[in-house]
Amino acid sequence: MRDFTTGVNPFGALDSSGVKNESAGILLYRRISGALEVMLAHPGGPFWAKKDEHAWSIPKGELVAGELPLAAAMRELFEEVGVRPQGEPMALGTIKQAGGKVVHAWAVEQNFDPQLLRSNTFELEWPPRSGKLRSFPEVDRVAWFGLQEAEKKVLAGQWPFVERLLTSLD
Repeated sequence: MRDFTTGVNPFGALDSSGVKNESAGILLYRRISGALEVMLAHPGGPFWAKKDEHAWSIPKGELVAGELPLAAAMRELFEEVGVRPQGEPMALGTIKQAGGKVVHAWAVEQNFDPQLLRSNTFELEWPPRSGKLRSFPEVDRVAWFGLQEAEKKVLAGQWPFVERLLTSLD
């Protein structure tokens, strides 16, 4: 596996803006009996606990100032899921979500057992105004989805990444 944290970016320019509304992620995919599946992550915490349709996401997170988007994507996949991507990442481009966040994404063909999920955590005052901080995983579960189900699960603004993956694989 190539080390993408060295500053060498074969997929685009260096981002040094450190813009808070910019994130990057990795869409893992696999083929099972000829059918394509993508791995999506469900956000942890109380706000997402009862949401399912159009609540899942590619594992992604914010760039650090001066960090290459691909390096950030690989770091976030490890921090949020606990997996280091193997193989060559396939650029899926950039989208701007409805809220204004710019998301860079790559795809990597790699299997992963969802039971091995290991996510970092964040703290949140919960219940609200209680004065009590609780720790929640950034990702509370990951799962593999066929394309029809993935379209129902993934945040609508991220579906174009799956479409771009399909186009690249054809």
